[in-house]
This record gives sequence, C-alpha cells and structure tokens, in this order.
Amino acid sequence: MRETSARLLRLLSLLQAHREWSGAELADRLRVTSRTVRRDVDRLRTLGYPVHSTTGTAGGYRLGAGAELPPLLLDDEEAVAVAVGLRTAADNAVQGMGEASARALAKLEQVLPHRLRRRVSALSAFTDPLGGRRGPAVDVDTITELVNACRDRYRLRFSYRGHDGSDSCRTVEPYRLVCSSHRWYLVGWDAGRADWRTFRVDRLTLTPPHGARFTPREPPAEDWAAYVSEGVSTGAYSQRATVLLHVPADRAAERIAPTVGVLEPVDEHTCVLRTGARSLDEMAVHILMLGFDFEVREPAGLGDRVRELADRLGRAAEAWRADGEAGGRG
Repeated sequence: MRETSARLLRLLSLLQAHREWSGAELADRLRVTSRTVRRDVDRLRTLGYPVHSTTGTAGGYRLGAGAELPPLLLDDEEAVAVAVGLRTAADNAVQGMGEASARALAKLEQVLPHRLRRRVSALSAFTDPLGGRRGPAVDVDTITELVNACRDRYRLRFSYRGHDGSDSCRTVEPYRLVCSSHRWYLVGWDAGRADWRTFRVDRLTLTPPHGARFTPREPPAEDWAAYVSEGVSTGAYSQRATVLLHVPADRAAERIAPTVGVLEPVDEHTCVLRTGARSLDEMAVHILMLGFDFEVREPAGLGDRVRELADRLGRAAEAWRADGEAGGRG
C-alpha cells in the first residue's frame, strides 16, 4: 500500500508539470506497466483529480483544471522547495508578504511527516538572511493592482516622486513589472510624455479611478528585464560609459548587478560594460574598484579622468616608496 501511495504521488507530480504524457512515457518514468498506469490514473480521478485522456497514436494523459481543489500532494523535494521559497518570501521587499509566508509555512510544517519536518526545521535553525542593502518595501495590494492592470490593459493614474524629490501626476499604460533583489519597477507608456518610462514602484501612489482599456503598443524591447537594467543603470544618469573588461562576462556578473550596469559578452575572455554615474570621477573610481583590467571605449572624457587618477595614484605610490626607503636608511 505504501508503495502504491508513493507511486501515485510521483504520477501526480509528473502530471502537474503541465504537459501531456503518453501512457508509455509514464510507465517508463514510474517503472511499471501501462496497465498499472491506467489503474493509478483511475485512483487519482477517484481522489478528485481531473485527469483527461485521449486515445490514438497522439493520445495521452494530462491534468485538467478542476472545479474543486483536491488535497495537495508534494513529494519530499517539492515540500522542502516550498519551505525554502516561503522562508525567502518572508524577507522580500513586499510589505505584508512576510507575515503571510510565515502563516503558510506554519501550516505546511503541521502536515509534514517527521523526516521532512526535521529538514525544514533545520533550515530555520541554521540559516540566516544576509540583510545588506534592501529597497523600500512596497505594499502587496499595490503590486496586485499593478499586475491586474498589466493583465487587463487599463490605464493607471498615480502620483510619482522623481529622483529630485519633485512630485508629478502620471497617466500610464502599464505593460510589465520587473523585480530586482532590492526593488520593483513598472514599465509603461507615459501618455503625458508620449514615451516609454520605467517607474520605481515604491515611489508611486495609485490615485484611482483609473482610465479605460488601451490597445497594446509594440514593446520597446523583447527582454523586459534587460530593458529595465539598461534604464536604471545607464539611462537614468547624465554620464554614461562603455568599457571593455578583460574578464569573462559570467565572472564580471559576480561583481556587477543588473541595476549597476549591462554586460555583453565579446568572447571567452572579455565583455563590454555599459554603465552610468552622476560624474565621470565617480564612474572612474567605481570601474577601478571592480578589480578588473579594462579599456575605456567612450566617452573620451572618462579616459582623461582615468589617466589623471593613474597619475595621482602613481605620485602617491612614489611618495610612499620614498618614505619607506628613507625609513629603512635611518
């Protein structure tokens, strides 16, 4: 009986992968006969899971959407994965999600078998979030309303506080939410400015009633995350630069977050960094502190700042060396 229950759990897990399986594929995955697969599918239907089947050479089994929610079945790896996800959600940048995640985790732990409860408890007892820099928390209701507006294609009205602290009223056609490890961003067509804009969600305050539905426009990019990355790391600054880094792109990505710069691989040894800053001096120091050899592609003024910085560092090094030699002679 225990073996049958474990097999049912595995079968349900496969069907929940949102694809259609042939009887032969399921039999191979479960290491049973096709006849056993048919019996197990019937057992799942008895439990309330709507398993649909089609006949013929292209036939198979798939899990449909049911009118009622049947009991949730998770295998060991899935249960631990859910627990880890809930732990992580408790420390995200959405206000109110921490408490809800803690409640959901408590319910999950109550129904876990002892062996899994020990693993989940160990996650809590022996792991700690590295706080570090966190963006301002945003309200979960705001996130929900923004997502609904993106889905249903209706214009949003909100007040927005800019970089300089000034407030403005915006009417925006929302298209996508992008979340970094610290902040949430809304990408949309700003009707008042007749252009695409990226808004930090923690800086906007929704002011309903909102507008009517809109007809979708051609998006500004295929990759929304890359579009936001370029906007917040480069487009938002008056000074912008392109630099060739003498390091593979994947290694550079360990030091450079998407909100700091956009990386493009050149070959297995180099990559291009596009970034921005408030001043060329700030940019030169930042690039130097990355710890990689680099070449300035543009602007020319950044190359001048790097040379000035190199001369200053050289003079400081010579003075330190001279002091050291003088001390040695004494």
